Amino acid sequence: MADQINTLEELSAVAGVETVAEEVIAREPVRDELGRSYATGKRKDAVARVWIKPGSGKVTVNGKDQDVYFARPVLQLILRQPFQVAGVEGEFDVVATVKGGGLTGQAGAVKHGISKALQLYDPNLRGALKAAGFLTRDSRVVERKKYGKRKARRSFQFSKR
Repeated sequence: MADQINTLEELSAVAGVETVAEEVIAREPVRDELGRSYATGKRKDAVARVWIKPGSGKVTVNGKDQDVYFARPVLQLILRQPFQVAGVEGEFDVVATVKGGGLTGQAGAVKHGISKALQLYDPNLRGALKAAGFLTRDSRVVERKKYGKRKARRSFQFSKR
């Protein structure tokens, strides 16, 4: 028991490192040769491929402007949330292609993709995006229908007579 390591200094001396606590991995920006960051966002059955690059704040979804593709103001608000939280509104252009699901799920998928791509482009934004919960994939999906049931859980109407 005498050879047991008790302090951080002893541990660092044994490991051969100056300080163990300072071995924090600094994240590097991930960008392609065109200066873009890419991420995949998912929500329900929708999957979005998102590229961001520095620009004027233009958002294109499936070749259409965001105001045309997501006509409801609530969905446009969802797309703006990551930029507002990170404090970089109007600084990035977004090109996204999205498949599957409905419009709400697609908006959530694009939001998730934008958040992940922002964090890859500038790792300093990770803290704010993670605190807001935008980097976590919302895993809630529609429950499957079971046999002998009307829907996933709803039973047929019972009649005693």
